Amino acid sequence: RGSAQRAMNETILQFGTGKFLRCFLDLFAEELNRGPNPAGKIVAVQSTGTERARQINRQQSRFHAAIRGLDGGQVVDQTFEVASISRALAAANQWEQIFAAARSDALVCVVSNTTEAGLVLDPADKPDAIPPVSFPAKLLALLLTRFEAGGRGLTILPCELVERNAERLLNLVLELAARWRVGDKATHWIRHACSWRNTLVDRIVSAPRADDPLAARDPLLAVAEPFALWLIEGKATEAGGATSASGIPVAAHPAVEFVEQLEPYHLRKVRILNGAHTALVAKALPLGIETVRQALDDARIRPWLESLLFEEIVPA
Repeated sequence: RGSAQRAMNETILQFGTGKFLRCFLDLFAEELNRGPNPAGKIVAVQSTGTERARQINRQQSRFHAAIRGLDGGQVVDQTFEVASISRALAAANQWEQIFAAARSDALVCVVSNTTEAGLVLDPADKPDAIPPVSFPAKLLALLLTRFEAGGRGLTILPCELVERNAERLLNLVLELAARWRVGDKATHWIRHACSWRNTLVDRIVSAPRADDPLAARDPLLAVAEPFALWLIEGKATEAGGATSASGIPVAAHPAVEFVEQLEPYHLRKVRILNGAHTALVAKALPLGIETVRQALDDARIRPWLESLLFEEIVPA
């Protein structure tokens, strides 16, 4: 009964409603909610604008994620209906409802994917703004309302592709807390009662093809590769409150791994995957090649790319 009840609780507050999180965190939670280790439900927050939140709610918080590609040399083509989001809220006009979600006893973590541009402060950020402008300011306001309500600390899991993303986000929140003259007790709670976990995400997600028959019925359909990895720095279970795996509702998912240090994995991903993509822009685009598949099928490109990867990048 306890697991079933948790599956109904809103355990995750998610900043970002785009394709990536729908095929990543939201799909992970859906897969776990169908098994013995449910992750709970997600409150999805659209930070800017309102239309995607409205679309999610119009579809009764149900949408499809298509997993297509190769896994171990085998073709994968599966489609999942995802129902892990309980509701979507737009910060522009539903800030008080987001405040209420932040104060909930069932809430254990905040996940964000606001892109690198989201990890900045805005001169217009004010403590009485409804809502504040920047994402760090929104997060600070929500943490303060939870602290004032006597709530437990939360686990903060940023998915932005920035090195040491949680540390960067925490520093921005603390800088703003100093500007807003937040009290010492609240600042200590934010820094120490909450668990700020650096993460690295890895999954290619794209829009469906224009002729995909499901896209006509589901405007929220997104397509992902079979491979998925979410690396979280630190031990899966540590002593005390929000630093335990209980603060990470999707910890049991096979794509989630806990590592001592993220730096080696970040270098591997950025230099091999992103490095190869960047190199292809310089080499393949001038030859009229537009996709990775076309590049790898081209006798002029593939040997050059393999040489770059295995003789220069990987040894370094």
